Amino acid sequence: METTHRVFVGDARDLSGIEDDTVELVVTSPPYPMIEMWDDLFTDLDPAVGDALESGDGRRAFEAMHAQLDRVWDELERVLVDGAIACINVGDATRSIDDSFRVYPNHARVLEAFESRGFDPLPDVLWRKPTNSAAKFMGSGTLPPNAYVTLEHEYVLIFRKGGEKRDFEPKADRRYEAAYFWEERNQWFSDVWTDVRGELQVLEDDELRDRSAAYPFEIPYRLICMYSAYGDTVLDPFWGTGTTSLAAMCAGRNSVGYELESEFLEVFEDRVAAAPDLSRSVGRARLERHREFVDRRRKEEKEFGYEADHYETPVVTKMERGLQFREVAGIDRLDDDESTGYLAEHVPLTLE
Repeated sequence: METTHRVFVGDARDLSGIEDDTVELVVTSPPYPMIEMWDDLFTDLDPAVGDALESGDGRRAFEAMHAQLDRVWDELERVLVDGAIACINVGDATRSIDDSFRVYPNHARVLEAFESRGFDPLPDVLWRKPTNSAAKFMGSGTLPPNAYVTLEHEYVLIFRKGGEKRDFEPKADRRYEAAYFWEERNQWFSDVWTDVRGELQVLEDDELRDRSAAYPFEIPYRLICMYSAYGDTVLDPFWGTGTTSLAAMCAGRNSVGYELESEFLEVFEDRVAAAPDLSRSVGRARLERHREFVDRRRKEEKEFGYEADHYETPVVTKMERGLQFREVAGIDRLDDDESTGYLAEHVPLTLE
């Protein structure tokens, strides 16, 4: 099996390099409005943002920033197939402007934007993103009533384009081989993720690190496994350091990304080189966790109804039997005039 991975250096408000109805899944984390590190970016996109901030009008700045994201959501509506899923990782913002402290509910504004474009909201996920501080409050410390809750979570908002689920050919191998284990389903489809930590930034360039807000590899990897099948195409319009593309490569899906900063593509070269080892370790870790689950379940004297087709292990449900992990066996460059590209060859997971 082969997958392709393309990255365009360009503005996500114009995804002209992607044809209509060609993407099955979006997994992305946009710049968060009203987070100070993104002020300059939004002001470059629309000077009215800077004017609103300078005049102390936080509400107007908030809406002007989201108006720029709305143009990206318009493009997603165009490129996604009917029944496709969009997963948007976003956090709310707390900020004092003109001596007034408040929360700016980014998740609510994004939810409104997608619903107004005909997307159906699906149950979302909260994931804890612990701060480095031991303090769990802001404001007046232990004196009521002027302390504020510290935001330590972000949202993964999940939407389906249109009202119908995607259709697959009967007993499609690419779907059944992409199944997840029963216990993974129970963990992944919980509405609160407490086992995912924030991404440690390892960029050597201080300026690049300041412009990067990478989320943990585990988040796009899970979402890709949850909401796509082998061979599907995953889009990240806010590509950054390429975490979504790396996760798609490890999961045996195609990917496409858009990124304004060409320097991030150079950083991705090292990450691509590590994809074979990473994909192998991720697959083996999932299999090892399943075997640990089997041991625990047997100690509880609970039975298994089926045997996996490709691994010497029992599984709980019939749908798990055909599950088969893939690893990256080789990577070639596929550059053209419009994009940087990679061709990844996938083989069944090696166990030794």
